[in-house]
Amino acid sequence: MPPRRSAHVQGASSSSGSSAGLGTGSSPAPGSAGARSGSSPSPPAPDSPDLSSGDSGSDFEDVLRLHRKRRPRRAQSRGPVSKRPRRREPSGDGSSLAVSNPEQNTLFEAVRSAKIAVETVVDDWLETYKQDRETGFLELVNFIIRSCGCRGVVTLKMFRHLQNSEIIQQLTEKFEEDSAEYPLSLGTQPWRRFRAAFCELVAAVVRQCQYSVVYDEFLMDALISLLTGLSDSQVRAFRHTSTLAAMKLMTALVNVALGVSLHQENNQRQYEAERSKGPGRQATDKLEALLEKRRELQEQQEEIENMMNAIFKGIFVHRYRDVVPEIRAICMEELGTWMKSYTASFLTDGYLKYIGWTLHDKQREVRLQCVKALQGLYCHRDTAAHMELFTSRFKTRMVSMVLDKEPDVAVEVVKLLTLMLENTEEVLTEEDCQSVYPVVYVSSRALASAAGLFLYRRLLDPQRGAGREPSRDGDNRTFFRLLLAFFIESELHEHAAYLVDSLWDCAGPRLRDWETISTLLLEESPTKGLADRQEKALVEILAASVVQAAEGQPPVGRSLAKKPSARERKAQAEERTRLTHCLIPALPQLLAKFSADAEKAAPLLEVLRCFDLSIYCTGRLEKHLELVLGQLQEVVEKHTGQAVLEAACRALHALCDPELTLHGRGDLVRSRLADQLADKFHQEVTELLQASSLDEEEVYSMAATLKRISILFNAHDLTPWQLFEPCTQLLQRALDTGEVPPQVLVPAITCLHFHILWELSRLPSTDVPQEQLQSLKTRVTSFCSLCQSCLSDVDAGVREQAFMVLSDLLLVFGPQLPRDGREALAPLVLLPDAGLQSQLAAFLMDHVFHHACSHEELSAMEDSENHIEELHQRRVLLAGFCKLIIYDVLELSAASDVFKHYAKFYSDYGDIIKETLNCTRQIDRQQWARTLLLSLQQLMTELLLQQGPEIRAAEAFLEIRDLARRFSLLFSLQQLRNRPALLSMHKEGIQFAFQEPPGPGPGLPPLNLPFLEVLSEFSPRLLRPDKALLLAYLEKIYQEQRWLAPQDVPWPSLVTYRNSLQPQEERGSVNSHSTAPRPPPGSAAKRPRIDAPSEHPDSSPWPSSRLPSPALTSTVLRGGPRPPLTRPPARDPGSDPGLLQSSSLSHRRSGVNRLSLMVEEEEEEMMIEEESSEEDTPEQDRTLLAPEDQLRDLFDSTILGIEDPSTHRTSERGTPAAQSSSVPVYCCYKPKSRGAWLPGPCCLVMVNK
Repeated sequence: MPPRRSAHVQGASSSSGSSAGLGTGSSPAPGSAGARSGSSPSPPAPDSPDLSSGDSGSDFEDVLRLHRKRRPRRAQSRGPVSKRPRRREPSGDGSSLAVSNPEQNTLFEAVRSAKIAVETVVDDWLETYKQDRETGFLELVNFIIRSCGCRGVVTLKMFRHLQNSEIIQQLTEKFEEDSAEYPLSLGTQPWRRFRAAFCELVAAVVRQCQYSVVYDEFLMDALISLLTGLSDSQVRAFRHTSTLAAMKLMTALVNVALGVSLHQENNQRQYEAERSKGPGRQATDKLEALLEKRRELQEQQEEIENMMNAIFKGIFVHRYRDVVPEIRAICMEELGTWMKSYTASFLTDGYLKYIGWTLHDKQREVRLQCVKALQGLYCHRDTAAHMELFTSRFKTRMVSMVLDKEPDVAVEVVKLLTLMLENTEEVLTEEDCQSVYPVVYVSSRALASAAGLFLYRRLLDPQRGAGREPSRDGDNRTFFRLLLAFFIESELHEHAAYLVDSLWDCAGPRLRDWETISTLLLEESPTKGLADRQEKALVEILAASVVQAAEGQPPVGRSLAKKPSARERKAQAEERTRLTHCLIPALPQLLAKFSADAEKAAPLLEVLRCFDLSIYCTGRLEKHLELVLGQLQEVVEKHTGQAVLEAACRALHALCDPELTLHGRGDLVRSRLADQLADKFHQEVTELLQASSLDEEEVYSMAATLKRISILFNAHDLTPWQLFEPCTQLLQRALDTGEVPPQVLVPAITCLHFHILWELSRLPSTDVPQEQLQSLKTRVTSFCSLCQSCLSDVDAGVREQAFMVLSDLLLVFGPQLPRDGREALAPLVLLPDAGLQSQLAAFLMDHVFHHACSHEELSAMEDSENHIEELHQRRVLLAGFCKLIIYDVLELSAASDVFKHYAKFYSDYGDIIKETLNCTRQIDRQQWARTLLLSLQQLMTELLLQQGPEIRAAEAFLEIRDLARRFSLLFSLQQLRNRPALLSMHKEGIQFAFQEPPGPGPGLPPLNLPFLEVLSEFSPRLLRPDKALLLAYLEKIYQEQRWLAPQDVPWPSLVTYRNSLQPQEERGSVNSHSTAPRPPPGSAAKRPRIDAPSEHPDSSPWPSSRLPSPALTSTVLRGGPRPPLTRPPARDPGSDPGLLQSSSLSHRRSGVNRLSLMVEEEEEEMMIEEESSEEDTPEQDRTLLAPEDQLRDLFDSTILGIEDPSTHRTSERGTPAAQSSSVPVYCCYKPKSRGAWLPGPCCLVMVNK
């Protein structure tokens, strides 16, 4: 017979359900018939008492008295059962809290000090409770209250005479703490230990009392009632702490219930065994004792289930959708523990639905706990078999969470799907698995490794379907064939290193089977051998596996979670030795077979660099070294591809290392190659200079030779072969006649560049011969002159190569060359003249910031690989120019040509320009600010030339103002250090605004006057004394002009700038920002979001410190949507000033209403990533804006570059989006990244559906 709930428990559950929508979130009691059947929760019994019309109608007004059933139950009463009679004394002394001198709570101090074991503390408390249960209970209650951060104390008189709701109300009113922090919200190590000890104490109390005190009808009843009341409080500290205590209490009760159920099973077996005996052998006394024990265990089971039901329906049902993410995460974590521990009662659809609903939560920690709870259920076949309905209902959501925006959540989801794959029968379809396979290529290594394990379990494990043991000879042919099939079908051949890295943790021994890979590649059988695509893919996998085993580093874009230990480094060295012994005999054969194919030869040459090359000598393998060197020379002579030639040069460089015993053999091969290539080049140059025209074969031969030389020059010093003069003649011939083709010019420029760098590297630091200095100086000057001439070449490749070489040479031979003990090289310093600087800037304008290269037009075109490569090349050119500015080669004012494109080309070059802004700011703040002003002035002048004086309504003018707004964000930090720069910027801007005379006609403003509106974007960063100073300076400059504005029609730009400089309280109706109101006097108990700063006559009106701004934060918008902050329209001559004044007052009232709504809600931190990336700023130099300007920065969507989210009012008790429209709105802002344009892993877009 299913256990029944007592009337008071049902009443409490009904009350809770009525207050928080229990109809959509209720669940059957643990152990009830509905719970065991797995069906949806049944409606409450018709005779359940309704406590919703109690004294105060709260969720916790009635104590859950769980009577022990020592006799048959009586019929349930239909009247409401009160907690206890309300006994009030005439005097009100008992209703006051002892907060002035709170007594020491021994439990709290013992737990916080962590000097005494929790078991010992609980034993001492239990002795106190057994002597006087009210005193012991109050000690436990005050421990919980103290753990909330409240110093109030519940006295014995309060406990006897007041209801729980009244006690909690007084605790709430007296909660006068200076900070919003409380013990559970602190993340320091002592308080993390306190949290763990707090949870352990709650569990230990139940564990120590499980045989007697739990059933005394006092402790658990009163404790559950108090926790239920605290969990419904508006104070977050009360709600958070009581929910954690209640959930841990529930977990401990689940363990007690599990023990009681085991005792029942044992009792039943004993009873059946005794009854199965013959009539003469049965012991009647023993049967009666077993029956009595059975009744006692059943009563205990019912009482425990009633307690759990009260906690679940009184606390969990409301708090699992709390507005605080930490509380929701606690509920989900403990629910998973209950299901895993006591599957008979909790592993039902009535409880699983809460996890399914919460999988859609907006916060990562909540989703993470849900996924971890499901992992505990799917890790066993017997529990996974009971979840067919849940799996069918929420499988789509779980599969979609593979692309969760939080990588750690996505990692756990992939692990969950792997458990489902292993412990369920064909639940995941092929379509579901196809959603996981591409994740092996993402940049997050943890996520890629989890996806690699899923891929291995699903497709690559040869024993999965066969059910057989691995073969003894270690043959992994089946594994590699399956891996090749997947790799080829995925069509991402250039990402073999990322696939290998993803499979390294789960299939590393198979990937390190070098003998099997070599055998497969060397097979010639037409039936057993591999196809051409398979051979190419397997060579790439071999090269990636060798690099991973030898270097132990993941590919570019992925980082290791931790540094390798000494044992791991030793194992890595042993593995490198093993692979060297295995592959040294096979590598010459592989090169001989695949040397004709550049795509296969290049990865094999990369394998050579990972060898322990000393083994060639110690292992007496010189014969294989000679074969490899011969194959390497043959590869260089055969191919002209960039990748294979670079791989060959790197391999040759490794074999020519002077530390190797056999490096002489590598030097010999290098000399042979250089002799052959130099002789051929000299001969071809002579023919070209003498011939009037060249055919295609001659051009191709010279281009191939020069390409080989230029790539070999990168890693080897070829200056003894005297290649500078022939290359210079080629370049001069091309500039004179234009007959030299571009495919010859580009490698010739590269050879000259490396020749100069190798000559510089060979110079000594001191006592440098003047002849060498003069010779090198002459060569550098002549070469730079030739490159400068090539900047106007018709071929794009020649122009770009000349620009990059010029940037590098100017940087190498820049002002920093004679530093660090190299003063003798001072004559080599090369400074660009004004013509070269202007030509470099013009090159940027024509080929980097050209209008056809804008992101808007690129997005309209087909997104092909060519466009991505072109963008990457333009980014390289821009980075080279910016380095010249940062390293003081070019004047800082040259950066204005870059800064003025910051907003327009932000999606393409925003990261490069932003880093340049930050670096140049550290060089000279005054000059940096003038450069920003210069870039704005240049844009303004260009706009005036294009569109004339009427520009205020033009879209381009609004773009200039937006750029100024972005620049102003760079002045947010370190206002005292930025003060001189800002003042000079405003003064020079005012002078520029009045510089040009007005056009013909009366009353027209100066042509540059609209620049004052651009300048007003920097006004919020000014200090108050500086605003007054600039306002006086503005009036002085204005009065000195020969032209003045008419009295009846003021110039709008001048009015706008004046208003931006006036104090907030003096702006009146023409103010463009509404003043931030102070909270009403009656809201002292509520902490406002923004406190008005204390003013000082000699200091700034802003606070002196800034809240920390994380890189990515989720923000809960608590009030209604903030209206856009727009400037008021210019007042017409005939407009009524009263209308403007009333409009301003209405805006102020709306601002008061908005702030009051924000104050009434619970305080939430709202942080935005600052545009400035300075992290080493002294704390005393950091300042904030005024409250009204701070609000403007936080809520102005045009500054953030995001859309205004649809905002809803949220109550303190949140609800899922599927249940109610009153949900918390979370918006995330993350800057765009251009990482997808750079070479690296194929990164998937992480979204949270």
